[in-house]
Amino acid sequence: MEPLTEKEIRASFVNCTKGDAARMKLPLDFAELPWPDLDFLGWVDPGAPLRAHVVVPGPEGPVGVTLRVPAVGRTSAMKSSMCQICLTSHASSGVTLLAAPLAGPRGREGNTVGTYICADLACPLYVRGKRQPKLRGQRHEESLTPDEQVARMMGNLNGFVGRVTAG
Repeated sequence: MEPLTEKEIRASFVNCTKGDAARMKLPLDFAELPWPDLDFLGWVDPGAPLRAHVVVPGPEGPVGVTLRVPAVGRTSAMKSSMCQICLTSHASSGVTLLAAPLAGPRGREGNTVGTYICADLACPLYVRGKRQPKLRGQRHEESLTPDEQVARMMGNLNGFVGRVTAG
């Protein structure tokens, strides 16, 4: 992913107001982000921990989506869960259901879509082996090359973002 400026990031959001985008806090480590290892930028808002944000590169520029983080961890009898974006398995607390308001009028009416995703939104780092899941989590060995795994991850994320923007 090409490095983005704060202005580019704030202007990219499609499912929140300009005021909401102006108030969101960027990642605490924004100046040190490993841009060459990122296929998308994802973070939990340090000023509003029940909000998360994802910015995906697109053919017409970056597309940002704001997400809601559950107030209480989801209860599950499962001991592990899998991210639907990068297919990394984590201890159940390492994956969370994030809900995104739809863009446009349907989103203003309260309609959302959701997906289970790595709670730290570090999918690109897991796919590249730069970060390992905690506890029982693991990346399963695959016959796909790392580039193919990145393409699959981005296809999954672009599908989710497409559902938000089609709202």
